[in-house]
Amino acid sequence: MNIFRIAGDMSHVASIAILLLKMKTSRNCAGVSLKTQELYALVFLTRYVDLLFTNPLRSPLTTYNTIMKILFISSTLYIVHQMRTRYVHTYNAAADAFRVPFLVGPAAVAALLFHLKNTVVEVLWAFSIFLEAVAIMPQLFLLQKTGEVENITSHYIAALGAYRALYAVNWVWRAFWEPGYRQWLAWTAGVVQTVLYADFFYHYIKSKQQGKKLKLPP
Repeated sequence: MNIFRIAGDMSHVASIAILLLKMKTSRNCAGVSLKTQELYALVFLTRYVDLLFTNPLRSPLTTYNTIMKILFISSTLYIVHQMRTRYVHTYNAAADAFRVPFLVGPAAVAALLFHLKNTVVEVLWAFSIFLEAVAIMPQLFLLQKTGEVENITSHYIAALGAYRALYAVNWVWRAFWEPGYRQWLAWTAGVVQTVLYADFFYHYIKSKQQGKKLKLPP
């Protein structure tokens, strides 16, 4: 494991912490896509089924991975629960209108066609990789519909994008320094996800330079 992987994980943890802080301090979930959160929950639940049969104490790396996996699953499910219960009255369901089946369906088909091994675990892993690549789309769609974005919400998405960018650097690093390392499925999905974030980061950086709130064009 290299520094870019660790930094990516910490950016991911930071994004979750920022989102929870936003909900707790403002006592609402305005501007947050429940559909994106539910997609991420599905991503983690299908990717980390190996928790059921992996010894977390096998090695320091396994222990670290186990902690991160449990953290991502539990925190995302907690966010979904909070949005569906405590903050449901502040959730804009009308604006969060992206058709999720258009994301889940193609990801499932792609996983059935392209996977590393013919096992249920590997197909589920491939599904999670393809789905994560597009899971942010309902969130970006919501922000485009509502106009201006709260600063803390934009920081959450920026941290989430930084996590993926750092993972991409991690892949490049491993490709150079680990003989035989190839992850074409993850690389392809990562490129797609990076493209989806590109427009957001352009407007995010521009808004910070101008000292204004982020506003995504319709």
